[in-house]
Amino acid sequence: MKRARGNALPPAAFAALASVRRALHASPRAARPLAAPRPRESQPDGALLFRRAVADVVPLPPSDRADPGRPRPKPHARQRLADEQQVLVDALADPWDWEAAVATGEELYFARPGVPAAAMRKLRRGGWVIRAELDLHGLTGDEARVALAGFLNRCMLEDRRCVRVIHGKGYGSKHRLPVLKNKVRHWLMQREDVLAFCQARTFDGGAGAVIVLLKSST
Repeated sequence: MKRARGNALPPAAFAALASVRRALHASPRAARPLAAPRPRESQPDGALLFRRAVADVVPLPPSDRADPGRPRPKPHARQRLADEQQVLVDALADPWDWEAAVATGEELYFARPGVPAAAMRKLRRGGWVIRAELDLHGLTGDEARVALAGFLNRCMLEDRRCVRVIHGKGYGSKHRLPVLKNKVRHWLMQREDVLAFCQARTFDGGAGAVIVLLKSST
């Protein structure tokens, strides 16, 4: 028997390798098809991850601090309006001596100290242009008082210096006496912004109206 040369394997070794190869091909495991690869699970998006991260977070209680980016509501002025209404009522008090006030039938005429006589003559002659008018017909005493105070305040704001107030002649009162006329006289005398007043001329209302001269608001 010849000895194999070099590193060559003997024929018996080739036979053994062939036998092992046949055994591997005949094995059930070798015949089993390869399993398909599992699909990769989809990853959650960023919004879902954020919701999961803050799931246990507790919101803070509301703060009393103002938000500079949000417009602040205007405060309700109900109490201020009520106070102003009360000021109007308190600013014009009724006369104490009602008998004297009702019995007075003289012409309405009043001028504060320092008012020139020429200004009064001009007022009585109708030299001032009447800029506004208030009619108190049909109002009660309290209603007339508030209406007169508000009217004079508006005239001062608008710089209407000469105005007319229609108080009536009292023919519709219980005893046909000029009660409202004398109340208006008393109320006007209490106003510091009233410089003077006088009875209107006949074609401006006569004894049923009074012409009032107010201070300049400028």
